[in-house]
Amino acid sequence: MTNESKLKLSALSNGDAQPMAREILDATQSALGFVPNMYRYFANSPAMLKAYTDAYSLFRKHTDFSGVEQEVVFLTISRENKCHYCVAAHSFVGDKMTNVPTEITDAIRENREVPDKKLNALSELAAAMVDKRGELDASDVENFTDAGYSQTQILDVILAMSAKTISNYANHLFHTPVDDVFAGRAWTP
Repeated sequence: MTNESKLKLSALSNGDAQPMAREILDATQSALGFVPNMYRYFANSPAMLKAYTDAYSLFRKHTDFSGVEQEVVFLTISRENKCHYCVAAHSFVGDKMTNVPTEITDAIRENREVPDKKLNALSELAAAMVDKRGELDASDVENFTDAGYSQTQILDVILAMSAKTISNYANHLFHTPVDDVFAGRAWTP
């Protein structure tokens, strides 16, 4: 991690969080069996935690991307933003929950070409969106749509970017420690 600034806010327990954040932490505990460190830090701003979880949930539940494709988008954006925490977390989720082949997650983590042509086009589009701040070239859109994706799905990538911008940037400021469950997929930019 290259940034030297670190927020002095502590990770909050479910009981210490304000009601809106507590509700999210409790629901996460019930769903996952633990609360990721990231959520505990984000609970300092209940509105930010809610915005993150809402955007994340909307992307997961209401886009035409498969679970594998969603992970490719989240992992690529997190790599481009150099978020050690989210790259580890999404590598783990890809491995254990969305069944992304390891050769795909490893290619993204290592900034190599993804060994699946369609997923590579998706990863390239997500990286271009971050790197170009949304000012895509015609060739970026054409490569994406030629791979079988729709222009509407570009908007869905922007939705994913909104969630990952919140989490990636906040994790930079918190220097969020990677949870033990994700430690096997730790990553250094």
